[in-house]
Amino acid sequence: MTERFDCHYCKESLFGKKYLLREENPYCVKCYESLYSNTCEECKKPIGCDGKDLSYKDRHWHEGCFHCFQCKRSLVDKPFAAKDEHLICTECYSNEYSSKCNECKKTIMPGTRKMEYKGNSWHETCFVCTRCQQPIGTKSFIPKENQNFCVPCYEKQFAMHCIQCKKAITTGGVTYRDQPWHKECFLCTGCKKPLSGQRFTSRDEFAYCLNCFCNLYAKKCAACTTPISGLGGTKYISFEERQWHSDCFNCKKCAISWWAVASLQKEMIFCVLNVEKIY
Repeated sequence: MTERFDCHYCKESLFGKKYLLREENPYCVKCYESLYSNTCEECKKPIGCDGKDLSYKDRHWHEGCFHCFQCKRSLVDKPFAAKDEHLICTECYSNEYSSKCNECKKTIMPGTRKMEYKGNSWHETCFVCTRCQQPIGTKSFIPKENQNFCVPCYEKQFAMHCIQCKKAITTGGVTYRDQPWHKECFLCTGCKKPLSGQRFTSRDEFAYCLNCFCNLYAKKCAACTTPISGLGGTKYISFEERQWHSDCFNCKKCAISWWAVASLQKEMIFCVLNVEKIY
């Protein structure tokens, strides 16, 4: 007696009929399609065993339903893009959604590399230095008046050069006596510390920080022996080739400040002390 060979689900005999195996169990075509066939995203009908099942991200289509959402042309074996869960051919996607190159004004096709800066886009080969026309790519560049320059070209064409090191000044910098300096090159002649952002003065066209200038050139107070800078409106008194800070010019006996008295009785003080100068 012949052993029975039935559909695993409906139990009908499969002898002489087409069947499919799933997990080593046989199914008639009707049962297999009702149990396991995928539903087409386009027409919502089952995708039968005799047809092609085209899938993308866990979604399925009949071969005839797998087409561009806009132009309806088949996407089988063609590149496509997805937008809002719709499949769109690259041509429709480019016309509708792709950005345009700021240089050649042509569409930047999906999948191609593009360069972006301040809301504008370029083909990689169109994003070039205005001066040398070489692609900038991922290298540093400097924009100027709606044009882009690679750093070497910008330095050659526009940048000032430091009077000290002779190299281009690309950012910041200091101007002293109408000449440009890097901040790190503008140093005190005495101690070599940076002068940028600090108070300084000059002598014989050389720049000095206040400490160095005072130590090198300022007169010393006859009372406290510290330098009298004379900067920023500092007052001092000169008498018989000696100098005092105004606050140090006091009577040796009573310690009263002669400068304070002088502000009230200048004529009397001049007569008594024969003060040479009061600044």
